[in-house]
Amino acid sequence: MSIYQHFREEERAFIDLVLEWKEDVLNQYSPKLTDFLDPREQQIVSAIIGTEGEVLVSFDGGSEQGERKRALLYPDYYEVGNEDFQLSYYELHYPSKFVTVEHPQVLGALMSLGLKRSKFGDVLVQDERIQLVIADEISSYVEANFTSVGKAKISLVKKDRTELLQVQSEFQEKTYTVSSMRLDVLLSTIYNLSRQKVQPFIGSGAVKVNFKTVEQPSFECKADDILSLRGFGRSKVISVEGKTKKDKWRVIVGKQQ
Repeated sequence: MSIYQHFREEERAFIDLVLEWKEDVLNQYSPKLTDFLDPREQQIVSAIIGTEGEVLVSFDGGSEQGERKRALLYPDYYEVGNEDFQLSYYELHYPSKFVTVEHPQVLGALMSLGLKRSKFGDVLVQDERIQLVIADEISSYVEANFTSVGKAKISLVKKDRTELLQVQSEFQEKTYTVSSMRLDVLLSTIYNLSRQKVQPFIGSGAVKVNFKTVEQPSFECKADDILSLRGFGRSKVISVEGKTKKDKWRVIVGKQQ
């Protein structure tokens, strides 16, 4: 039985990468640390590595409820500690009385420094406080170059892991009945929009499934998929309950509050 049959076609390249990481650990008999992975990538790594083989895996992004995390693949003899994940934590100081700084602006400013998204984890926002989790290997570069967000001048203050904001994303569950598991059908139902309005959003790159842009309205969604529609928020297909007597799908969806 092929391992690929459990995953989507477009996930094959990442699966091959995970298998390479596993092989590296087996051959070198030492741990392998990855960049930050999104929740879907973490699921794939967990499924491939499992919990009982010669190679094990742990994840850390600074806090238990963090979304983006680094993975550490390691031989079964190895004792894992927080320091193995090589994380740095910062808080942004900016003139909050005069300017507003929001999550997308922070992400944009970091990306404009030429950094890959996989080198930094969650951007934590609580009221006017903003914190970053980044990979140790880029910390010096970020400290030297991350000096503004838009027109706002900022400074970075190093933080300890214990000082991280505890920000939780809550999903409100609701059951929907849909004619199919197509992406445009689900988004139309979840966000109470017509399919004619949803389809241009999809075509223009405003929709992501499992943190990857999807531009095909006919894309087939599955349980555990995380959907996001720019400007409308995020939702998760928690489970597909089967078909009704009228041959429609009953799905339980969590909608982010």
